[in-house]
Amino acid sequence: MPASMLARLMNNARPTRSISAGPGSNKTFGRHGIGNAGCPESSRRQGILTMHSELKAHPDYFTREIIQLADNVYMAFGFAASNVYMIVGDDGVIIIDTTETTAAATNILAEFRKITDLPVKTIILTHSHRDHVSGASVFAGDDKPDVITSDRDSNDPLIDKMQHPRAIKAMQARTKRQFGIGLSYPDEIIGIGVGPGDRPLQGMGAGILPATRLIPEQGADLTLSGIDLQLVMAPGETPDHMVVWYADKKVLFCGDNFYRSFPNLYAIRGTIYREFDVWADTMDQLMEFAPEVLAPGHTKPVFGLDAIRAVLTDYRDAIRHIVNETRNGMDAGLTIDQLAHSVTLPPELAEKPHLREYYGRVAFAVRAYFVGTMGWFDGNPTSLNPLSPADEAGRMIRLAGGTGAMWREIDEARANGEHQWALQLLDRLIHAGEDVARAQKAKAAVLINHAVDQINCPTRHYYIQCAKELEQQVGDQDA
Repeated sequence: MPASMLARLMNNARPTRSISAGPGSNKTFGRHGIGNAGCPESSRRQGILTMHSELKAHPDYFTREIIQLADNVYMAFGFAASNVYMIVGDDGVIIIDTTETTAAATNILAEFRKITDLPVKTIILTHSHRDHVSGASVFAGDDKPDVITSDRDSNDPLIDKMQHPRAIKAMQARTKRQFGIGLSYPDEIIGIGVGPGDRPLQGMGAGILPATRLIPEQGADLTLSGIDLQLVMAPGETPDHMVVWYADKKVLFCGDNFYRSFPNLYAIRGTIYREFDVWADTMDQLMEFAPEVLAPGHTKPVFGLDAIRAVLTDYRDAIRHIVNETRNGMDAGLTIDQLAHSVTLPPELAEKPHLREYYGRVAFAVRAYFVGTMGWFDGNPTSLNPLSPADEAGRMIRLAGGTGAMWREIDEARANGEHQWALQLLDRLIHAGEDVARAQKAKAAVLINHAVDQINCPTRHYYIQCAKELEQQVGDQDA
């Protein structure tokens, strides 16, 4: 790496080429990674559905741009849910990750072609999640590149189904809700927490290519188009995670093992248990490379060794804190619900911009750790044989004094902004079959009101999508 470039990186600056915002974008906001000035709130976010104040800055943060990380390394940022990287070699280019749609991949490739017309010789996929593998066919084109992945098993059912068919209708419905697919931008969806809300969705999942080369457990040192790269197993968000180390430029492509949000230790779309302790240990593994540029699968890069060590240390400590506090609570006999409401990050971590709960959420992580290590039973004997939801709801309604009393309490809760309490009361009416259409309509309204308070984008989207589904259901009943 040239000395002048290294000095700039150490000062958290970066060399950049002229930026093209890409098709369909009129964004012109400035460019920065972690270690630079924070993203300001947008002045364009007025007169729309209310949202958490911190989310108002996301459209400007995720402005589309090509960021130059080194003299031959480029990052496509803000074009899709995930980032795409290009390394320009002697006789071709190396693409790292490929986004979730062929439309986004097409836009990115057009920007990369303004830099070089060398053929795509290699595609490296850091892990199997659909938002990283689904634009591969676009980048491949007619070049017939090698497609390199880990030989570890995937933990993404939407990918696994190609080899192991399974019932995934519920997973697909929940994925749509989590990511706000189909919601209008910018009033309903503002961003996905670690990516833009106005990304193109055409060709979602359509460009997946089979691997032509699998990297074994011990990793591999490869020379590709004259570029020496080290591919290393680094499990975290998925067990098949693989990082790419470009030692000559001190750039570490870390996949989804780090991004600018509290880590998504559990995805509400549905996922198998993610090994918390392993993910935390991987942070130490990444620091051993001593990178000057950390290139994540989502959000902006981190520049400078000290800044990188700081964010990775915080990530590791946050995960280990969740593990330790949840484990201690389990040992003390606390239930999953008690722990989800009591375990929090310490203030010195919770207020860090890279640990805000834009994508992952602490309470979800606590629940996932409990179930992942102990299973569904919370230890309370009452939970072994509970009443059915309909039976319990009917008894509670009678105890409250009937449906009239329930509605009075619901109205009071809504008036006081007690959205969660109102939702739980409405669910009892629905489960008991009492005033179902009215309760569903009210629940839809409460979900919208609850959504606007959320800093966590998956939670916000889930509430809004379910509100729309309920409105449709009530409309179908009235038709």
